[in-house]
Amino acid sequence: MKCLERLVKGHICSSLPDTLDPLQFAYRTNRATEDAIALATHTTLTHLEKGNTYARMLFIDYSLAFNTIIPSKLATKLVDLGLGTPICRWILNFLTNRPQVVRVGKHTSSSLILNTGTPQGCVLSPLLYSLFTHDCVAKHESNIIIKFVDDTTIIGLITDNDETAYREEVMALYEWCLENNLTLNISKTREMIVDYRKRPVREHQPIHINDVKVERVSSFKFLGVEDFSWTLHTDTAIRKARQRLYFLRRLRKFSMNANITSNFYRCAIESLLTSCITVLYGSCSASSRKSLQRVVKAAEHITGTRLPAIQDIYLQRCLRKAHSIIKDHSHPAHQLFSLLPSGRRYRSLSARTTRLKNSFYHQAIRHLNHNT
Repeated sequence: MKCLERLVKGHICSSLPDTLDPLQFAYRTNRATEDAIALATHTTLTHLEKGNTYARMLFIDYSLAFNTIIPSKLATKLVDLGLGTPICRWILNFLTNRPQVVRVGKHTSSSLILNTGTPQGCVLSPLLYSLFTHDCVAKHESNIIIKFVDDTTIIGLITDNDETAYREEVMALYEWCLENNLTLNISKTREMIVDYRKRPVREHQPIHINDVKVERVSSFKFLGVEDFSWTLHTDTAIRKARQRLYFLRRLRKFSMNANITSNFYRCAIESLLTSCITVLYGSCSASSRKSLQRVVKAAEHITGTRLPAIQDIYLQRCLRKAHSIIKDHSHPAHQLFSLLPSGRRYRSLSARTTRLKNSFYHQAIRHLNHNT
């Protein structure tokens, strides 16, 4: 069944229009969590370059999001997206009249027929949910809504302490959820405020959803990244990587050849150190970079082979990601890469602060121009 679902998934993805919400980063060609994080940080830091500004980020949590989808409403939205009637009817049939039982040992419960939600563990479920929420977009230009399947983040770009548009956006999302049978889990929803002003004019007032106060946090794990200062994320990755060096030493003790130990390093250790590296490496501190490289040096000593340096991996992936964005005209960051009249170099993005200059898109353009 999962093989059939993969075929259907491929057919659906190939039939989607280019006008689909560009800020939905899941199940899109040339999109990943790194793209979502890079766009969120670039948009926020660019806004904070202006005077008397700050940003509020609301990380939405849904209650059993996949289980509350109404198949008939989903089919209607798929038709609106331009999918053919046969595939929409197939999906509607696939999601309705599904029998469910609970089995414990030799005992099986009576059957229950389900007509809502998507089956857990199905290949199609995350994609169908992403399409179900395609019309959840920002109503105001000063806000953006970034989505990765059921991870939804509202970023409000506040100027002169006017939060009207941001608060209206939050209420609009709450009303959209009511219309689409989705339930906000307000107790697990978190808000983070990014304010670099030395002297804020006033204390930030909390946000309320359905008369329930949203908890405010100083840091949040956003799509796998634990902190926008990057220090916490790199420290966590380094700690986990050092723990896995123990297994690398055990492999050497068992006289495994260099190919096996090198493959283990790249799968179990290098993958940790280079997670989201295109976004974080340029912005993290010099001490964090040295700590990342020290893990590589320790692995080289254990394996007895030369391993790729973190700096080289970062540069390679940064250039590869930049070239893929340039070729993809539907990518939300495509317009940031514009050629100068000479046609050989790319126009540098303006930035006053170091934190913006070190962000991914600024670094990517700098590396592109350096390699020309």
